[in-house]
Amino acid sequence: MLENLFKLSRHGTDVKTEVLAGITTFMTMAYILAVNPSILASAGMDQGAVFTATALAALIGTLLMAAFANYPFALAPGMGLNAYFAYTVVLGMGYSWQVALTAVFFEGIIFIILSLTNVREAIFNAIPRNLKSAVSVGIGLFIAFIGLQNAKIVIGGSSLLQLFSVDAYNEVNGVEASFQDVGITVLLAIIGILITGYLVIKDIKGNILWGILITWILGIICQFAGLYVPNAELGFYSLLPDFSSGLSIPSLSPIFCKLDFTGVFSLEFLVVIFAFLFVDMFDTIGTLIGVSSKAGMLDENGKLPNIRGALLADAVATTAGALLGTSTTTTFVESASGVSEGGRTGLTAVTTAILFGLALFLSPIFLAIPSFATAPALVIVGFYMLTNVVHIDFNDISEALPCYVCIGAMPFFYSISEGISMGVITYVVLNVLTGKAKEKKISLLMYVLAVLFILKYIFL
Repeated sequence: MLENLFKLSRHGTDVKTEVLAGITTFMTMAYILAVNPSILASAGMDQGAVFTATALAALIGTLLMAAFANYPFALAPGMGLNAYFAYTVVLGMGYSWQVALTAVFFEGIIFIILSLTNVREAIFNAIPRNLKSAVSVGIGLFIAFIGLQNAKIVIGGSSLLQLFSVDAYNEVNGVEASFQDVGITVLLAIIGILITGYLVIKDIKGNILWGILITWILGIICQFAGLYVPNAELGFYSLLPDFSSGLSIPSLSPIFCKLDFTGVFSLEFLVVIFAFLFVDMFDTIGTLIGVSSKAGMLDENGKLPNIRGALLADAVATTAGALLGTSTTTTFVESASGVSEGGRTGLTAVTTAILFGLALFLSPIFLAIPSFATAPALVIVGFYMLTNVVHIDFNDISEALPCYVCIGAMPFFYSISEGISMGVITYVVLNVLTGKAKEKKISLLMYVLAVLFILKYIFL
């Protein structure tokens, strides 16, 4: 039955590989179940209800990806978009979280229309093949950077960023941490990267997943041995699952369908919708390009077959997520971890979705996995995606230079969409100025995108 549903043999995979890949994807993005409620709670939303909404949005969105596109990509409320929701729209602009949810709802409706009319698919196909490879490389650096930050290996400093030390960490954050809370977790993350690297080199099946679990177990051993001492005030919690509240699922009622249509036709509200729309559109396209490129899913013309289904799943999930009570649901770049494990079909996505469903009942276990244990996975997956740099034609500087800008912009500006924006602008401008535009037959849509991106930087 699974063979007929997901066409496993056609994609060169099997049930065991797909399930393992789905588990791996879930483990690398399970942090969203803890982070998203925390961020949206700062906007005044009920944290327990947001946890439930986050898990359900991920469950629904990821199942839609499997049903509409048969791709191994997972969806969940996106990082960056949730921060924009809470800190910019609600706390900065003064909108209520109910109005912000309404903006996300409208964004989802617009996305559905754009997906059904092939606009998003056309955008994906208009991006040149070299630039698609650059997007994959840039995402690799970006998620590796996220991993290093989550593990506190990289922290802020006088030179913007610096290598971790306890004294520097305390100075930057204005706290009094010690080796027994922050220090040991940094060391464990570094050990985890080495362990995961060893497993990858030895080609151990499930290497990334095992890397996460071994790093977490080492942390638990350190806690029992007294080497790691939880310090809740600084955000370092017990690594052991907490079942003191039982296995009940927090109620959705405080945030379910709490849309507020007040002021939806104002110019400022339209700007909010556009901002959600823009970031989600190009984060999603960037993720699809990067992960599918790494998985070898692009055809000979650099197009992703059945991309309409993938984009539609993303759009419907965003709309459903807004009704459930969470910020924009989007395709997660951490899907690359499952792809790296061999995931190639919707069975990977279904496995991930089921685990999000189980997380509703076993949340204490999943929320106990610390960021320092998932950080090695992000760093290693970043390496996998970086290897796509060999597909960029460095002999043609008019191709390579825009790719370089795209790759650098993603980690430096902490945004996949900014990397795409600057890559597209640079590609079009340099090829026009050097007279290569006609030779390369740059599509009209690339010109339109370049103009829109330039206008965005001018007016937004």
